Amino acid sequence: MSGTIDKPRLSRAHSLDLLKQMIRIRRFEEKCVELYTLEKIRGFLHLYDGEEAVAVGVIPVLEQRDRIVATYREHGQALVRGVPMTTVLAEMFGKQQGCSGGRGGSMHLFDRATNFYGGNAIVGGGLPLAVGVALADHMRGEDVVTACFFGDGAVAEGEFHESLNLAALWSLPVLLVCENNLYGMGTALAIAESETDIHLKAQSYRITAEVIDGMDVVAVEAAARRAIRAVRETSKPYFLECRTYRFRAHSMFDAQLYRDKSEVEAWRQKDPIVRFRGWLESNHMIHPEEEARIEADVAAEIAAAAAFAEAGTWEPVEHLTRFTYAEIVS
Repeated sequence: MSGTIDKPRLSRAHSLDLLKQMIRIRRFEEKCVELYTLEKIRGFLHLYDGEEAVAVGVIPVLEQRDRIVATYREHGQALVRGVPMTTVLAEMFGKQQGCSGGRGGSMHLFDRATNFYGGNAIVGGGLPLAVGVALADHMRGEDVVTACFFGDGAVAEGEFHESLNLAALWSLPVLLVCENNLYGMGTALAIAESETDIHLKAQSYRITAEVIDGMDVVAVEAAARRAIRAVRETSKPYFLECRTYRFRAHSMFDAQLYRDKSEVEAWRQKDPIVRFRGWLESNHMIHPEEEARIEADVAAEIAAAAAFAEAGTWEPVEHLTRFTYAEIVS
């Protein structure tokens, strides 16, 4: 683990929760792969495995009143935020009981109750939405932080620069979290960007920015605490570049011909779950029976979610045009 001075003092209970939340995301997505193979989940499926430390390190530091805007790789963010796994999986099945009514699927999870403003299939599309949400809160004088997650591929989009410019110009309370996994779909960052230190782009807009080891959940949490405190106190944006890596392909349709297996294997040695679990074990903060209980609890939750999604109902065909046009109320 890194030696950040601001690193919080970890209680055993908090440490076990961090580990459980990362395992929960990883096992959930492993189940999603199985269900996708069985064609229970259709369409696109973008997995988060390898990046779990970012969601788990940032989101619990936010308060319930705060808002989250995510990307299309948002299963982890939704689960950590508190969107029920049952409704997340039902959404991925396309069932009415899904968090978006079965109309969004994997890339469009949304949950008003938890202020989870959803994933977005457009690369970088969440950035202007997050700035707009933060602007509304700022104009109402509400003490609310909007956290926006996006990948390194988004920095090549014009809306990235437009959004950062306006967030800085108007002093908006936005936490900008770049999950830099080194690849925008199949294009390596070094091929697409003349400046690969993404946080420097944020600094060019006079936004405070820092680089974090995105494979270290404790380092991410410490940075998130600094950043969120600063946003709340100053009502100004803050930028975190979390350097991480996705272990699987861009999506389930991706042949992954753009990176060597040796590179993937090298990053797997930095697995945030294995790394944090090893740290806990070496410091005698976790026992084998606790690890077994975490795995059992997660497995039971996933089984219940799968049963819920399987038992869900399809929306009637006659509702096909619902939410497409405004409904006239007589």
